[in-house]
Amino acid sequence: MKKTTVLLLAGGLTAVSACKSTQTENTATGMNTETTTTAPATAADTPTEIQLNYPETKKVDHTDDYFGTKVADPYRWLETHNEEVDQWIEAQNKVTFNYLDGIEFRDQIKDRLTKIWNYERYGAPFEEGGKYYFYKNDGLQNQSVLYVQNSLESEPKVFLDPNKFSTDGTVALTALAFDKDAKYVAYGTSSGGSDWNTYEVMEVATGKKLDDKVEWVKFSGPSWYKDGFFYSRYDAPTEGNKLANKNEYHKVYYHKIGTPQSQDKLVYEDKTKPLRNFYGQTTDDERFLILNVSEGASGANALYYRDLKDTKSTIKPIIDNFESEYNVVDNIGDKLLVRTNKNAPRYRLVLIDPKKPQEQNWKVVVPQNENVMNNVSFVGGRIIASYMKDAASEVVVFDTNGKQLNKVELPSIGTVGGFGGEKDDKETFFTFTSFTYPPTIYRYDVPNNKVTLFRKTEVDIDTEAFETKQVFYTSKDGTKVPMFIVHKKGLELNGNNPTYLYAYGGFNISLTPSFSIANMLWLENGGVYAMPNLRGGGEYGEDWHKAGMTPNKQNVFDDFIAAAEYLIANKYTSSEKLAVGGGSNGGLLVGAFMTQRPELAKVALPAVGVMDMLRFHKFTIGWAWVPEYGSSDDEAQFKNLYTFSPLHNIKEGVKYPATMVKTADHDDRVVPAHSFKFISELQDKGAPGNPYLIRVDVRAGHGAGKPTSLVIQEWADTWAFMYKNMGVNPYAKQQP
Repeated sequence: MKKTTVLLLAGGLTAVSACKSTQTENTATGMNTETTTTAPATAADTPTEIQLNYPETKKVDHTDDYFGTKVADPYRWLETHNEEVDQWIEAQNKVTFNYLDGIEFRDQIKDRLTKIWNYERYGAPFEEGGKYYFYKNDGLQNQSVLYVQNSLESEPKVFLDPNKFSTDGTVALTALAFDKDAKYVAYGTSSGGSDWNTYEVMEVATGKKLDDKVEWVKFSGPSWYKDGFFYSRYDAPTEGNKLANKNEYHKVYYHKIGTPQSQDKLVYEDKTKPLRNFYGQTTDDERFLILNVSEGASGANALYYRDLKDTKSTIKPIIDNFESEYNVVDNIGDKLLVRTNKNAPRYRLVLIDPKKPQEQNWKVVVPQNENVMNNVSFVGGRIIASYMKDAASEVVVFDTNGKQLNKVELPSIGTVGGFGGEKDDKETFFTFTSFTYPPTIYRYDVPNNKVTLFRKTEVDIDTEAFETKQVFYTSKDGTKVPMFIVHKKGLELNGNNPTYLYAYGGFNISLTPSFSIANMLWLENGGVYAMPNLRGGGEYGEDWHKAGMTPNKQNVFDDFIAAAEYLIANKYTSSEKLAVGGGSNGGLLVGAFMTQRPELAKVALPAVGVMDMLRFHKFTIGWAWVPEYGSSDDEAQFKNLYTFSPLHNIKEGVKYPATMVKTADHDDRVVPAHSFKFISELQDKGAPGNPYLIRVDVRAGHGAGKPTSLVIQEWADTWAFMYKNMGVNPYAKQQP
């Protein structure tokens, strides 16, 4: 498909690109090291009973009736963004940051993070119009900068610097697409982490910004055709609550360069289906416009097309149901190469004639095998397929008839990304990473199947000091679940190691090995990092995903609970030294974990989580998650949701783990009201003894595009909170 850099794409809880050839900015981070030791907890370090003066949060008399079940909602007023809510946020942040300011080693953690974050990070290069482009961050820049060079050996120059978009680094570059001749580039920006995008256009040769401005874009990317581009948007939202209003009636437009947005041509809409999203893309040769049509974020989609070669053609369906997933890789002549899980839960590659789209007419190019085909590129006349085997990458190359030609040699067990490009490119680039393997860029000679090192990330640390293992543990119903465990070599399994258990478990999203600068601080101080691949994810295909969807969502929580029990039973840690974390759908996971098994962990860190399972579908894009979770509008699904909704399962007088809820005031993916209501209920009902805090970022959103400075501060606060409540000072001198 047409090459488009989409740095922030959304359809569900996580940004998931519908474009196989997306050149994604590499924001992976690295570190250096200095000798530190973790002292055993002493009497002075042991956590004491915490008494905090939480803000007084008013309650309103509001009750909803769900099929005869009356459910109180005393914090409904926190769903509206107004001055009163802003004052409540300010009061909550004051309590939280006063608490964090009192942690004696917090500044040391921040200093250490700032030091190890400060190294050069590169994205894989991509070619446009005979020039090469790549992203680079010098170390502590809030946003990565896009560079251009005439050849891979020539001196690079700044092409686009997002750090100049705003003084505080909160305006981010979100999308980038060059036209066919690389004369123009369309790029998107978002402010404060919002999903709302604005597109502008720049002349490539001169760097001159044109007058073109396209606003209110969401869940889209610019896709060029001739002298303009297709994009998708909603109508401008009503003022006052644009970050919470329900998103309905997605439309596809065509913008012609040099004209105002008011003259953009409406290409497609469906006035009868307010809850459908339309993501438009053109093929490399601009022969076809493909519309990926979704009614939810569970992955299944319909597929429409228009033959742009025929000026009289209209948009027609290829697949007009939402039973399976279809991703168009590109076209081969008048047929479409499609990756799908239709009758193939681990995916296969098929060739579809859009004029004869019935399944009996499909040609199977690459059949399903025992591993999950998670990505496909069509570069240099070759089909490059990335697979997952137990959540780690394998890459296989085929010809256009599906004959296996070779495998791409990878350095070790880890994760690959990249292989972007167009069908006539002779080379491509990919990035390889793992938990203790900093992102490394390789150049791949497609015709000769030759891999060469292009750029190695330079970090000042002995990565050989750590080890990664993969274990398989048994969940509540007997299902075997894989989990990666990372720690220093020679770790003593004494049941006393601080351990961070992180997971996601939903939306067909796979968690695979990747390098994290923030996690390295934890590991270098003797901590254990554990990442299970829960049901609901995509690590074993659609069957694994469905095993964690409604009405099976409890399986995901059971898998996470079983992971914690495994770590404790095998003496990696204890309940007093265990922290659990997750964001977005993973925030729901942590909320369910801590309300179902509050005694199992000492610290809980739910971030930007879906906490009110009865009302999530009433805000912004929340309706798209109904296929994944179910809806309280359906009686049977309501009963299921009510059993695990974190907000509704906090019990009076229970001592919950030390909790720091994290959210942001500009999050219009999972609106912060989820977190606001959850912490209010927790502060009101939870037994004293542990802190129940909320940390609200201002001028930030769901996570994408967050400035480096804010990310470092957030991680400093997170690690400090965890260490403090585990009774560990990571910088205390070892006792004699």
